[in-house]
Amino acid sequence: MKYTIEKARIEDAVSIQKLINSFADNGEMLARPLSEIYENIRDFFVAHSDTEIIACVALHISWSDMAEVKSLAVSEAHRREGVGEALVKACLEEATSLEIPNIFVLTYVKTFFEKCGFKEVNKSSLPHKIWGECYRCPKFPNCDETAMVYKVK
Repeated sequence: MKYTIEKARIEDAVSIQKLINSFADNGEMLARPLSEIYENIRDFFVAHSDTEIIACVALHISWSDMAEVKSLAVSEAHRREGVGEALVKACLEEATSLEIPNIFVLTYVKTFFEKCGFKEVNKSSLPHKIWGECYRCPKFPNCDETAMVYKVK
């Protein structure tokens, strides 16, 4: 499968939201309102196959030394083609260029992120995430996601 990865543009917001929310509908990730996608469009990368967006991910800066990989979604038709790994790599490269030493993720797919070099940590080691965003989540304080961190070398 041939695809290209690039920074998202405003015109991609609706497709990003549909992709993310298709997984949220199944309880596999949190839903994102369109307003949030627009507000954070500069955080997103997308993978294009011809004219359609087949995957997305965001790198969201949380603090001076920490950023989050979030909203990773790959369409069902394009799973197991390396698209997810390529998107995570794009995030890690951007974090490196921004000199952000710690990248974290909250995930239901621990083995995928282990393959990408992330290590499991206790959620309490991520206070900026928990008190900056998690407290607004309907699953708080009973989050069932795994917290993982990647240390940029």
